[in-house]
Amino acid sequence: MSQKNETTILVLALLITMGLVGAGVWWFIRQPKINNGGTSPGKTFAEVQNLPEGLFSYGGSTTWAPIRKEVDQAIQTVWPKFRLRYTEPTAGAPGSGSGIKMLLNDQLAFSQSSRSLKNKEYEQAEQRGFSLKQIPVAIDGIAVAVHPELQIPGLTISQLKDIYTGKVSNWNQLNGPDLLIKPYSRSIQEGGTIEFFVENVLEGEEFGDNVIIVPTTTQSLRKVADALGGIYYASAPEVVSQCTVKTIPLGRTVEQLVPPYQEPFVPLDQCPDKRNQLNDTAFESGEYPITRRLFVIVKQDGQEDEQAGMIYSKLLLTDQGQELITKAGFVRIH
Repeated sequence: MSQKNETTILVLALLITMGLVGAGVWWFIRQPKINNGGTSPGKTFAEVQNLPEGLFSYGGSTTWAPIRKEVDQAIQTVWPKFRLRYTEPTAGAPGSGSGIKMLLNDQLAFSQSSRSLKNKEYEQAEQRGFSLKQIPVAIDGIAVAVHPELQIPGLTISQLKDIYTGKVSNWNQLNGPDLLIKPYSRSIQEGGTIEFFVENVLEGEEFGDNVIIVPTTTQSLRKVADALGGIYYASAPEVVSQCTVKTIPLGRTVEQLVPPYQEPFVPLDQCPDKRNQLNDTAFESGEYPITRRLFVIVKQDGQEDEQAGMIYSKLLLTDQGQELITKAGFVRIH
């Protein structure tokens, strides 16, 4: 074979190879991006396919209430045969823990949580012959509320821990007035927010004897509004825009205090005409010191309930779902 023919064959082989590689790259680029183990959720609810038909009960976190209010009706409008029903436990208060327990006991199709799954919950699922999957869909922060007239520049996380473990009892120990501190909290059995707070702020320590247990956030905020020395923590969307209490900056150090609201602070006498807005930039960047993710908890057993949970999370991860999450006062995860 001549050198000319060999050269021609090599050139043709190179062109064919380049063509195959180019086609492969084009095909790869055209494929949907992977998100939480599935294809890209798309931009709108209408783009999500393969929704199961029927009534699907779900439950869990009270932190999720604003999201449920914004999202569920919008889903029903687009997909009326994919019906959703929030279900409370028959005993005890609703919350992340109770929702996961109901899911484990086959009382729910899927659940909502404001904390991540615990090892014991994974183990309980395994003992029942299935697994649990947590899918993050939003970012939330914990905000601290005090009486509007309490003059305090803010708190560090360690100072907040000292308040709730009973190591400090007067605001004058924290650059505030000579005034008894009255810390309020819901019971640790009643929600993911409290469990998250104990684990991440108190570092596993128990509440001090000074902590006053109140059943709900609404009642707690009323207590703080009536007590000059009161303090309470909750999901930021629940408290930042309130008219009867104010939220305070938090930081890892006194030099790094970051407000949970957008500055400048809107005086409460302008509320409700004007309300403080969530500092979503600081939440998203991690500059604010107490943030967490919100999860859809799915039971992986190959049944229709698993499909419902995966579809629900996919709907929330669409652009439309993320916009509704923002409207509800939370920070979008993408």
